[in-house]
Amino acid sequence: MAITSERRRGDRVVFERGFPAHMMAIDGTWRRSCVMEDVSETGAKLTVEGSVQGLHLKEFFLLLSSTGLAYRRCELAWVNGDQIGVSFIRAGDKKKNARRATAEA
Repeated sequence: MAITSERRRGDRVVFERGFPAHMMAIDGTWRRSCVMEDVSETGAKLTVEGSVQGLHLKEFFLLLSSTGLAYRRCELAWVNGDQIGVSFIRAGDKKKNARRATAEA
């Protein structure tokens, strides 16, 4: 069993041939083609075409349709060569993190 699988929360769907997708900056300044290798409720594993070096990956969109109507807001979880792990950001997560930060201060 791989170490990464021990940290996973939720069941994963693995795509035999991968699912073509795109990564795009929140402000639209960059875009990369990628293949979604697997996905769960909380995140996904992507194989990225081209370098991710220099890209702002703290927060970005994973576009799942050519029209951009199906997408997820993501943040980088890990990098291993041309593969990255992303965590999906849910609408309420930022509010919870902001409340937690002010409570701890």
